[in-house]
Amino acid sequence: MAENHVGMQEEPEIIYIPDDEGNEEEFEVIMKFEVDGSDSKYMMVAPVDGDDDESEVYAFRYEEDGDDIKLYVIEDDAEWDIVEETFNTFLVDEDEEESK
Repeated sequence: MAENHVGMQEEPEIIYIPDDEGNEEEFEVIMKFEVDGSDSKYMMVAPVDGDDDESEVYAFRYEEDGDDIKLYVIEDDAEWDIVEETFNTFLVDEDEEESK
């Protein structure tokens, strides 16, 4: 299914994404993963300024170009289903780890 590349890092990875008005907003990378049998890479991010209890999470397909990262909105329903399933699996695994 999916290969998870989540690392427990001391410092969170931060990226900046421009909004509709061109203002850069700060996001923390929650996880990155690749889907088996595909060259696609995905990234889940959450706003740094968001409320910790109800922070929204955004998903993007991404490509690395040297030090730059190009983000693409996921518009295909089948692709979105894979990303959502992988993220939900990650949340379940994380909850199980915390309850130990």
